[in-house]
Amino acid sequence: MKKRYLLFFSIMLLLLMMSGCSTNQQGKPSTNKKVELTVSAAASLQDALNDIKAAYEKAHPNVTINYNFGASGALQQQISQGAPVDLFFSAAEDKFAQLVQKGMIKKQQGTDLLGNELVLVVPKDTNKGIKDFVDLTKATKLSIGTPESVPAGKYAEETLAKLNIWNAVQSKVVYAKDVRQVLTYVETGNVDAGIVYKTDALISSKVKIIAAAKDNTHTPIIYPVGVIKDSAHVKDAQLFYDYLHNAKSMKTFEKYGFKGLNQQK
Repeated sequence: MKKRYLLFFSIMLLLLMMSGCSTNQQGKPSTNKKVELTVSAAASLQDALNDIKAAYEKAHPNVTINYNFGASGALQQQISQGAPVDLFFSAAEDKFAQLVQKGMIKKQQGTDLLGNELVLVVPKDTNKGIKDFVDLTKATKLSIGTPESVPAGKYAEETLAKLNIWNAVQSKVVYAKDVRQVLTYVETGNVDAGIVYKTDALISSKVKIIAAAKDNTHTPIIYPVGVIKDSAHVKDAQLFYDYLHNAKSMKTFEKYGFKGLNQQK
């Protein structure tokens, strides 16, 4: 009887140990197998995120980060329609909130991570006499992002409306697919001025910042980031999400002109 009891006890102990090992394995991210993460991110994040990608992949050689940069509105629509994405890094709260409302991003897996500024830029060698937003009436052509899909374009329209010059310049506006295209239009002299994020203006040697929009002229510029609930690599996506919050990544963002918010949603 005693032997049978000991045998039963040994079997149960072995089963418990196996169960524990299985649970631990399920709770860990992929460590050996190759994983590719797709991150849909606002175009204005391109330079900072590429630096972070290099550092992350060096520390996690089994993981490859693939970025899909574009206008936040277009990216949000792609995700809503089922595009296979692991993380969304938006340049606008409303685009991000739509995915939260649809249950595609859990609230606890999203953070308002960064802030930015809206600035007016002109070609470096311009002589149009544009020195502030109110001088845009002197411009022949002005570029902003398409407001419906590009958050920077929406903020630009709000600012110009607040300054009571939108009606005067609306017919001169050349719309762009994202802030990088606005910047290109200004750099090449195809337009006399453009409204972009400060972070984009800082990376160009061909434009100069002549004015910054006051905070009370537009909706707060906030960049939320979150893990897509149906990600095929949730644990690995969560690891990269956490990495974006660490001190090293925040220093990289700040190097490119972003402001750290790091407020848990």
